[in-house]
This record gives sequence, C-alpha cells and structure tokens, in this order.
Amino acid sequence: METKNYSFEKLIVWQKAHSLVLNIYKMTQQFPKDEIYGLTSQIRRASVSIAANIAEGFGRRGAKDKLRFYNISKASLNEVRYFLILTKDLKYYNTDTLLMDIEEVDKMLFSYMKSISDNPL
Repeated sequence: METKNYSFEKLIVWQKAHSLVLNIYKMTQQFPKDEIYGLTSQIRRASVSIAANIAEGFGRRGAKDKLRFYNISKASLNEVRYFLILTKDLKYYNTDTLLMDIEEVDKMLFSYMKSISDNPL
C-alpha cells in the first residue's frame, strides 16, 4: 500500500480531513469573539488533530503503530462531531454540510484502518 516515495498528502482520507480543517477555520471566524478561547479553540484543535494523526500514522512502521494514530484521529473526529452539534444548537452556524463531511471522513478512515488491519505489513 505504501511505497518509499509515497506521501500522506496523497491519501484521499487525509485530503478530505485537511479540507474539513480549512472549512472549520472559515466557519469559526464567524463565531462570537467571546468564544475565541472556548469553542473556537476547541474545535480547531480537534479538527487539526484528525488530519495530523492521519499524517503521523502514515509515517509509522507496522500496522499496530499506524492504527494507534488512526484511532486517535477517529476519537478527534467524534470530538469535532460533537462540537459541530453544539455549534448548530447554539445557532452560531448551520453545520449540516460539515457534519456530512465528518461522516465521509469517518467512513474513509474506517475503510483505511480495516485495510491495514486485514493486510498488516
């Protein structure tokens, strides 16, 4: 699956996760200023963690080590899912599209993790 010159940037799951981060940054620019150290900071940190852990896991050797980082990424994905629900409930932003993006990344990450589990290095 991975070759010497292959980069995490070529993983579609990472590309989708990175796009999600960019969209979350755009969304949070519209949040109330009093959320800068609250929800804005939390959702940005968690969204970055999704893509960052995919990238870090990619660089690890061995299925067990890779999967540990992809599991962290999935946990951050669930954290962002909750923050998007909260954002919508607080009426800061309509997060329906971002929630669909979360579902897409979740399914892709699950499939990627399954392929690694089924075909360990």
